[in-house]
Amino acid sequence: MRCIPYALTSIMAIIITLIANIMPDSVNDIDELDEELKSKSEVKREMLKLQAFGQSLIDLSKHQRSKIPFTEDIKEALVLADKIKNKHEALRRHVRHLAKVLLENDLEPIYHALDVMANKHQQETAKFIKLENMRDEVIEQGSTMIEELLTAHEAMDRQKLRQLVRQATKEKKEEKLGKYYKELFEYLKKHTTIVN
Repeated sequence: MRCIPYALTSIMAIIITLIANIMPDSVNDIDELDEELKSKSEVKREMLKLQAFGQSLIDLSKHQRSKIPFTEDIKEALVLADKIKNKHEALRRHVRHLAKVLLENDLEPIYHALDVMANKHQQETAKFIKLENMRDEVIEQGSTMIEELLTAHEAMDRQKLRQLVRQATKEKKEEKLGKYYKELFEYLKKHTTIVN
């Protein structure tokens, strides 16, 4: 009879240690457990975001994708997506698969590369606007602005610049912006350095 209570006490000791290992020690541990557990709707929202992100990756051109550091499994999924782009139901299922693949990978390098690409586009747009403004100022101010440009950018040819400005001014007065207006822009683009 002594063996039975000893067996029960050892079983009880094992159960108590298991419960102690499973149960959190404090209220903070309970909060951490709650944070680790996501509701079904939170998981679904996260997957929908990943699906939308995956679709945006599929929509990128091959040239744009070449600038992004994808893992091999993401590259394979994107290649397959290119093959089934015209099969809508298959593509929809594949986007779900791509979302699962994205979930398993670190997306920080991909987000960073996309931000760099977007920022580069914004910088190019800002340069384009500055060049347009410079062209308009040269046409309006004439020889004073020409002299400023020539001193700032020694690679410019005085005669060529004056000729382009004269012809572009003539086109602007006639309200027929065309060849020389564009040529002046291209000349400024080629011979000036715009810093953002």
